[in-house]
Amino acid sequence: MPSASLHNLFEYLLFPPTKLNRQKLERHLAGKTVLITGASSGIGEQLAYLLSDTRVHLILVARRDAKLLAMKGEIEAKAAAHVSVFPADLRDQRDMEGLLTFLHQLPDGLDIVISNAGHSIKRSIRQSLDRYHDFTRTMAINYFAPVQLLLSTLPLLEQKQGHIINMSTVNVMLIPMPYWAAYQASKSAFDTWFRSAAPELKTMGIATTSIYLPLVRTPMILPTAAYRKLPAMSPQQVAKMIANAIYTQRQTFKPWWLIFGGLASLLFRTMPRILSKKGNGHEDV
Repeated sequence: MPSASLHNLFEYLLFPPTKLNRQKLERHLAGKTVLITGASSGIGEQLAYLLSDTRVHLILVARRDAKLLAMKGEIEAKAAAHVSVFPADLRDQRDMEGLLTFLHQLPDGLDIVISNAGHSIKRSIRQSLDRYHDFTRTMAINYFAPVQLLLSTLPLLEQKQGHIINMSTVNVMLIPMPYWAAYQASKSAFDTWFRSAAPELKTMGIATTSIYLPLVRTPMILPTAAYRKLPAMSPQQVAKMIANAIYTQRQTFKPWWLIFGGLASLLFRTMPRILSKKGNGHEDV
C-alpha cells in the first residue's frame, strides 16, 4: 500500500469523522445569532461556510478586513445566512471595546459564541530570555481576550439561554511539553477559567462546550516545519465537530486516544532523564 494511503488511513483512525445531522443543525440555528472569533482562516473560516446554508446571523470577527468582506460577499450571494463582519484585533482594547459595543446593540441579541481566535508560539526558554512580549501577547489573545469577551456578553447569552463553545487543545490535558511554555500556559489558563465558570453558567441557563483539539492543519502550524507531515485534522473536520456541538450541546469533545497520549507525554518527559542518568554512570542503590 502506498505511503500516502497509509498516512490517510492513520489519520482516519486517529480522527474519525463526526456525524452531522444537518436538519437538526438547521432547526437549532434558525433565527439565531452566532459570533465566531478568528473567522478569517482555518477553523473559523470553514465553520462560517458550513453554517452559511442555515437561516442564521453570523458575526465574523478577525483582523483581516478584506478577507472578512470577501467571505461576507460570497456567503450572502449563494447561501441563506446573513453575515456581519467586525474587523478587530482582540488584543487591542479599542478594538475589543468597539466589538462589545456592537454586540450589545444587536437588535436580536446573541445566542452562541464560538471562542476560536488564538495564537501559538513554539520557542525554547533560552531563546525567550529577551522575548517577554511573547508571553504577554499570547496571554492577551488566548486568555484575557476571551475572558473579557465573555464577561461582557454573559448577560446577552443568559437572556437567550445561549451557548459558549471554546476551542481548546489536547495540550492542556497532557503533561506540559518543552518549547511550548507560552502557548500551553495561556491555553491552560483559559481552559481552567472556563471549566471553573461552567457550573455557574449552567445555573444561568448558558450551555458550555470544550473541544480539545489535536494538531489541526491550519496556517497557525505552518511556521513549524516538523508539523507539516504529521497526522492532523482538517479545518473542515473540526467545523463539523463544532456544528455537532451546537445542536447536541455536548459538554466536551476529546480524541479517543487522549488517555494514551497522556501516558506517552509522561514517557517523553521522563525518558531523557532516565537515559541521561544511565549515560552518566548513575546506578540504583
